[in-house]
Amino acid sequence: MCLAVPGRVLGVEDRDGTRMATVDFGGVVKEVCLEYLPDLRVGEYAIVHVGFALQRLDEESARRTLELFENLGMLQEEFGDPWEAAAHPEEEAERPTQDGVAGEVQR
Repeated sequence: MCLAVPGRVLGVEDRDGTRMATVDFGGVVKEVCLEYLPDLRVGEYAIVHVGFALQRLDEESARRTLELFENLGMLQEEFGDPWEAAAHPEEEAERPTQDGVAGEVQR
């Protein structure tokens, strides 16, 4: 699954003519392109999808969304190590599906 996830900007730099940011997604730190939000600053939050910051977001909304994603196990699914997940398929089978029944996760 590919989610648009809120993250907090930790640092901003120009890399080979492209504005990039280091962004914290509830403990997972990734590099993000700021071409769509070139005026985004350190400390601000943005919705990020496939490595691009797409929309500025207020802190309260970002924190609520990250908490919800974490409770649903979606942050691990989005940012977790695929090799680790493959090594423990029984955990994937225990995660509830969209209808609330444990079993194979619907994608």
